Amino acid sequence: MEYIVHSWSGGKDSSLALYELMKEKELHIQYLLTTITKDFDRVSMHGIRRELITKQAEAIGITLDIAYISKNSTNAEYEKVMKEKLISYKSNGITRVSFGDIFLADIRQYRENRLKELDMKCIFPIWGRNTKELSKQIISLGFKAIVCTLDPRKIPEQLIGKQYDEDFLKSLPDGVDPCGENGEFHTFVYDGPIFTRPIKIQVKDSVLRDSFYFSDIIPL
Repeated sequence: MEYIVHSWSGGKDSSLALYELMKEKELHIQYLLTTITKDFDRVSMHGIRRELITKQAEAIGITLDIAYISKNSTNAEYEKVMKEKLISYKSNGITRVSFGDIFLADIRQYRENRLKELDMKCIFPIWGRNTKELSKQIISLGFKAIVCTLDPRKIPEQLIGKQYDEDFLKSLPDGVDPCGENGEFHTFVYDGPIFTRPIKIQVKDSVLRDSFYFSDIIPL
């Protein structure tokens, strides 16, 4: 049995990657690693409340591990925090970290380089798959997700807070990746085959911050 860490955003891609990992009997996911902006107490980039990410981990049954960064974090700060986490994992015999990346080669290279510095390796369970097929698989498997962040320069702002479903996919403009792999949007998963129970939520108002719309999702 090999113990690994899974990079966790709370979104559909990291959820599907985790789903694939959980089918591998020789792997044991020891931690879900999430980056939280401590000033907002929310997941960096996705804007999801820490309480909701905690509820996800509890419903999945895997321990949540949080890396805290400041709201104006530089890349140097982020790398320092992550390096400390990785060193801690390695000291406990964990040498691989998994990610839900699909096709951004520069991101993959960056992750591999950072882990290589510590003689650690990456796992990319859904790498290279067709995103149109992946989007349909996510829905057909029963994952339930809310669009929590979107870039209004790429997709209509009216789609913020919507369900990630067939209607949403049909509403996307031409050229927008159906999995949002180019940063067009992010999601929060509240139910699916990796969960022992759904997370009860309410979708509140959205706000525009730093050129992105964020949907305020609260736990019930």
